[in-house]
Amino acid sequence: MLTAYEPGPDELGALLGDQPAYRTRQVWDGLYRRGLRPAEMTDLPAPLRRRLDDLLPAALTEVVRRTADGGETVKWLWDLWDGRQVETVLMRYRGRVTACVSSQAGCAMACSFCATGQAGFQRNLTTGEIVEQVVAARRAATPDRLSNVVFMGMGEPLANYDRVWPAVQRLHGELGLSARHLTISTVGVVPGIERLAREGLPVTLAVSLHAGNDELRDRLVPLNRRYPLGRLTEACRHYVETSGRRLSFEWALIDGVNDRDSDAEELAAIARPLRAHVNLIPLNPTPGYAVRGSPPERVRSFRRLVVEAGVKATVRVTRGVDIDAACGQLAAASATASAGPAGLAAGPATRRRLQLAIRSGGPVAAAGPDAVLS
Repeated sequence: MLTAYEPGPDELGALLGDQPAYRTRQVWDGLYRRGLRPAEMTDLPAPLRRRLDDLLPAALTEVVRRTADGGETVKWLWDLWDGRQVETVLMRYRGRVTACVSSQAGCAMACSFCATGQAGFQRNLTTGEIVEQVVAARRAATPDRLSNVVFMGMGEPLANYDRVWPAVQRLHGELGLSARHLTISTVGVVPGIERLAREGLPVTLAVSLHAGNDELRDRLVPLNRRYPLGRLTEACRHYVETSGRRLSFEWALIDGVNDRDSDAEELAAIARPLRAHVNLIPLNPTPGYAVRGSPPERVRSFRRLVVEAGVKATVRVTRGVDIDAACGQLAAASATASAGPAGLAAGPATRRRLQLAIRSGGPVAAAGPDAVLS
């Protein structure tokens, strides 16, 4: 379906073939520079505005908007034209405003601790659906300027490369965002990393690592069975050497699973030769994963070990947890509601069994005898 931000300049010109050439430039400017809907483009004749509203409908229909952190975090649930739903998050920090956008409805990567991965894959988003999320976030950020976009919402961006990369080009070329302020996250889609290394824009690559050995990573990130750590780190090395950009590793700290001293040593051994920056993220709660995030004292200790091993590491400030907008929580609210109860909070004995099951490769149940409804 053709929506407002789907056509490129030539396609838009073809749609306006009966109009003077400057009309195409006016409409393009209205969409991208000013972020207007056609009905708001008062420099166009009223009949043309009505026609464009029909030709170029919005790709996103707001279902729910929720705020947290004193209004500094905003999360949208959007309906797409086919009934699929995706989410976008706007986060204000001191000195920058960041939009976290989705690249797919659902996700096929099946990472066990991620709410989107638990929900399964529905479809790829189009370039226009991705761009429109950023335009909506930019509009909501006013009077502040949207400065950063991270592809860390629903979906695996590099599994939708042919639509994500044109969106990146438009964010840079048409919305004026610095390439260095555009971050593409991946769980390790090696062919996508290799393609990214050949592109001309110096975007930032963030690899969701989460484990420093193949045995554990196979369980946390199933794609590792296709692209194990040796191949992944080689692709990362090539990206760094080709692009000249700094690489970052994301590590969701899971209590008793990947937060041991040995895990810190393995992480440092991978990150140090790549001169990668490490973002440590205490696991955020999701209904389908009963193991909890590492406690604060363990997070601090883990970071200290990584830093002492010669790797720069920061602990990411968790935002939007109370509105399910933090990392790993982006599952559409309607899907969560249809799944039944809000979730299970596992007691200590169940958490210990789950930790051991994850490490050993055994079956992982969502709850046990000491689990209670939250």
